[in-house]
Amino acid sequence: MMSRVQKGLVAGLAATVVVSVIEAINVTVGHWAVAFPQLLSVILQSPDTPAVGWVAHLVAGLGLGAAFGILCPRLPTDTAESKGIVFAVGAFILMGLVIAPIGGAGLFFMRAGFGTLAWMIASHAIFGIVLGNVYGRLVGRSREAQHMIHGNHIHRHGPYHA
Repeated sequence: MMSRVQKGLVAGLAATVVVSVIEAINVTVGHWAVAFPQLLSVILQSPDTPAVGWVAHLVAGLGLGAAFGILCPRLPTDTAESKGIVFAVGAFILMGLVIAPIGGAGLFFMRAGFGTLAWMIASHAIFGIVLGNVYGRLVGRSREAQHMIHGNHIHRHGPYHA
């Protein structure tokens, strides 16, 4: 049986793969916004080595997945998907306040332009939805699922009621 952290890691991997596909399309086809892996390459002082940014992106996604597995029962809302979005919004705020300025993109990517800000909001929303959905599916609808999604108390409403 997998722990909450292990389920979070799997969900984080799935969400990162989905967002990475979208980021790859942005980088190769449109390049309408600064991609997060590009920003990570700059922060890690390897702007000419995109693979460094992509590996860091994967590591960040796994770390966020593990953190989600721990925090999911404590997050507000009733569904795993909405908890994923709440979690991703928090991650976006931290990234906009800390990571973006370190990478030279300014607070909330404003030096990189509004398109990048919009791109980061959208990609984080997608990450959160996939993260929550996969985590919720891994947890299932058992009595243990109630604890893994909602904490010690059991909600009697929503799609995860016993």
